[in-house]
Amino acid sequence: MTADGYNAGYAERLYERELRDRGVIPPALAGWDPSAAPPLEALPRIAPPPPPPPLAVTEVVATEDLRLAAIAGALVEAYRAYGHLGARIDPLGSEPPRHPLLEPEYHGIQREELARVPATAVWLKHLGDNAAEVLDRMQEIYCGPIGYELDQMEDPAQRDWLVDYIESHRHRLLMSRTRARNCLEWLTRVEGLERFLHRTYLGKKRFSVEGLDMLVPMLRGLIGGAGRRGARQVFLGMAHRGRLNVLAHVMGLSYESIVAEFEEQAERGIMTALPEHGSGDVKYHIGGRSQVAEDEVELDVRLAPNPSHLEHVNPVVLGMARAARFTGESADASAILPILIHGDASFAGQGVVAETLNLCRLSAYETGGTLHIITNNQLGFTTFPGESRSTRYASDLALGFRLPVVHVNADDPEACMAAVRLAIDYRFEFGEDIVIDLVGYRRYGHNEGDEPSYTQPVMYDRITGHPRVREQFAEVVVQRGLLTEGEVAAMVEGVYAELEAARGTIAAHKEAEARTGASPDVAWLTDPAEQPRPTGLGEARLRELNDAIHRWPSDFTPFHKLGRQLERRRAALDRGIDWGHAEALALAGLLTEGVPVRLTGEDSERGTFSHRHLVLHDAENGRRYTPIAHIEEGQAPLKIANSPLSEIATLGFEYGFSTIAANALVMWEAQFGDFANVGQAIIDQFVVSGRSKWGLESRLVLLLPHGSEGQGPEHSSARLERFLQLAAEGNIRVVNCTTPAQYFHVLRWQALRATCRPLIVMTPKSLLRHPRARSTLADLTDAEFRAVLPDQGVAVEPHRVDRVLICSGKVYFDLLAEAPAERDIPILRVEQPYPFPAEELAAALAPYGRAAEICWVQEEPQNMGAWTSVRPHLRQLIGREPVYIGRPERASPAEGYFGKHARRQQRLLRAALRLD
Repeated sequence: MTADGYNAGYAERLYERELRDRGVIPPALAGWDPSAAPPLEALPRIAPPPPPPPLAVTEVVATEDLRLAAIAGALVEAYRAYGHLGARIDPLGSEPPRHPLLEPEYHGIQREELARVPATAVWLKHLGDNAAEVLDRMQEIYCGPIGYELDQMEDPAQRDWLVDYIESHRHRLLMSRTRARNCLEWLTRVEGLERFLHRTYLGKKRFSVEGLDMLVPMLRGLIGGAGRRGARQVFLGMAHRGRLNVLAHVMGLSYESIVAEFEEQAERGIMTALPEHGSGDVKYHIGGRSQVAEDEVELDVRLAPNPSHLEHVNPVVLGMARAARFTGESADASAILPILIHGDASFAGQGVVAETLNLCRLSAYETGGTLHIITNNQLGFTTFPGESRSTRYASDLALGFRLPVVHVNADDPEACMAAVRLAIDYRFEFGEDIVIDLVGYRRYGHNEGDEPSYTQPVMYDRITGHPRVREQFAEVVVQRGLLTEGEVAAMVEGVYAELEAARGTIAAHKEAEARTGASPDVAWLTDPAEQPRPTGLGEARLRELNDAIHRWPSDFTPFHKLGRQLERRRAALDRGIDWGHAEALALAGLLTEGVPVRLTGEDSERGTFSHRHLVLHDAENGRRYTPIAHIEEGQAPLKIANSPLSEIATLGFEYGFSTIAANALVMWEAQFGDFANVGQAIIDQFVVSGRSKWGLESRLVLLLPHGSEGQGPEHSSARLERFLQLAAEGNIRVVNCTTPAQYFHVLRWQALRATCRPLIVMTPKSLLRHPRARSTLADLTDAEFRAVLPDQGVAVEPHRVDRVLICSGKVYFDLLAEAPAERDIPILRVEQPYPFPAEELAAALAPYGRAAEICWVQEEPQNMGAWTSVRPHLRQLIGREPVYIGRPERASPAEGYFGKHARRQQRLLRAALRLD
């Protein structure tokens, strides 16, 4: 027993053993030697230690000593849990709120009493000789320019690793001369660019990063740190604030390109590789790709383009990162790092953030850990935090996902780089997400034409007099003798000289063009000439695939009902192929031809309507088996997965995935077609316009169940009209197939065609098992997708036809069911509403007399469905106004009662067939 009444050696050994039992190697209590610690995965999991032997009477600790030790321990844990509330993370100098548990007086103890408690009693001998000294160090560690939130973490190995890392202070290193010079150089460039643009292009929007200048050195530090840990690709997503600076100083975009954007010299600006007639986008939305060298490591860095829907780029970037693994660009998750830069108001306010965070541990979506940086202006446009969120911190949403959060003062470069080191080491140690809350301010208004003092006069009075971070850090490095004032001044002058030279170069080009009247040609991205490629498969091959997709191991027992269904489907190859069967054959053929396939969505493994069943579950033990993944050796990668109940994040993820996995068939399925409503921002801002705005190519497939079967407004319409309104310049393909063979061919054509365009498929519900919606084996062999299906079942000669019905989708079978056996009205099907198949439809109409009445029939209301889109095409085709037959204009897409639906459906069918 020691003289101070504590068996320190025994206590240290007991604590060390306790940590080892939890899978954590603690630091040596007298110091920290990280090189001596084996990797966590090498640690054995052992049973808890037996209780220690009873203490001898002479070893009994005095009651008062135990009380003091317990209070000291509580104070230590209070700093770990609440120290962030005492951290000075606001560069504008607001007082931190602190927490009562951080105060010794709250616990009824004085500093002199704490000084009597040896540091060994709180297991922190390496932080001081007694508890008072330890708590002084805890104040410095947890209440300095960095605040740590760790209590939400449930995994003791992760939390204890972070505690040991933080308290060892190994990330809080003073910068060497080289690192200080590099950091100041980047801060000088960041500030120089912003001030140059502000002075030269006064009032033009650029969404300045000033007040959060450290974002650029931090990003470069993250890239370099990731490269040292084995990463080779970085996928970066951010909104518009600071994007021009990131493009210049992270992505390596030239100053000339940025100046050209402000001078409206598009051919020399940021974005030149657009499709013909592409719209382009504003300069602060543009992405890019570059080889970035940092700390003697070169990485492939991609900055995703981003619309004004701020956080909606988040799942897109994660999809891009995951696709790099899927396509084999990088072998494992550690080689790929996604970084997302969020705004403080948008992180808390936009639901897509929660949806995206929810993906972090799901097997079909995880990326091996994403680094999040919240660029915290402490202001959302003109709205204070207390008016825009119900939480203390902008980052509090992350707590629900058990992610560690590091708050850091943006005016302390060394603290910012310490946060970067911690984030990188944690991410690569555990493969988990981590959040850095970079707390700064916004030097100007929301944009440079806005006057922020209208609404925040006090805050902006403080900002106006606040020194910039470059100026503050320059004083620090000069005081430490790392650089001279002359060297600092030379940095500033050098940056301004570069910027003025860039402006002069662009001005010279403009003057030369003004004299000659010429401008250089723009290198447009045009579609290559595409040769037709057959989509049918030979009969023998289809039979082989059919056997393979209905085969499972001998020790696997599918659910008895499903087993019988699959056996019947196997035998149906010669009797009639249904929708799910045709889809499985199409995907199987693609996989064996080397085309990777990814299908995700809400309940997509089975299919919402129990029609797919590509993933089977053993009835005895629940084991999964996917027959289509085991067709033959060497087949392409396959991923089929149920998604979370999310549309924005999952649809955005698949879009991002499809832009990287350009040769894969990537499919997203909505549970019902109307669920795409929730993902409309992704559809509008990315899927249909990404190519025109940013040159992004995608062959994403959206599967949207559609059709009026009396299931109410929200389970009827996939909003076909919206996609047709968004369709232009060949940006997408929209199909509404009526046969399994058509679906088979369109999937194969989508995967095999040379040009990439998203495909929107109005998939059926009732037709999945409709006896007349069947295809033959021959339909899958020799045929191909047909944009228009003519009618071969009319009982009269074509020249005697006086009415022709044209429709799209499931209403065709309703018309067939209502029509008499000997009908004289042909029914043509438009299987591809966009691009509109004018030539094919003209050929299908040609046999009928020019006087025949041409009618468009749809079950959707008049202001919905395809009518508004096809009407002008039909009018041009037939030279007169077509007749509309269907429901009148409605605010809701369908009736709420089945009986009402049935009566109205019957009425329009009989009107179309002239049965009344």
